Amino acid sequence: MRIVVRVIPRSSKNALTWEQGSGTLKVRLTAPPVDGAANEALVALLAEKLAIPRRDITIVRGATGRQKTLDIAGFTPETLQQKLAGQ
Repeated sequence: MRIVVRVIPRSSKNALTWEQGSGTLKVRLTAPPVDGAANEALVALLAEKLAIPRRDITIVRGATGRQKTLDIAGFTPETLQQKLAGQ
């Protein structure tokens, strides 16, 4: 399944929220956007929250930008919403 994620690096804490209307997942990360640190933190945070291995999450588009498209193996939109709602 593919989702659109908007990353906000250098935040005060790591957090996941859904943007109303657009269906985009907004992810706040403490990691800086340097040398792929924010991308690694993004994959690690989602893997932890979804209880899946990191290898099941792939950045398909936007590796150097704030808006990214992620591919998450083995999930449906409903399953993803349920897992993230139960943080």
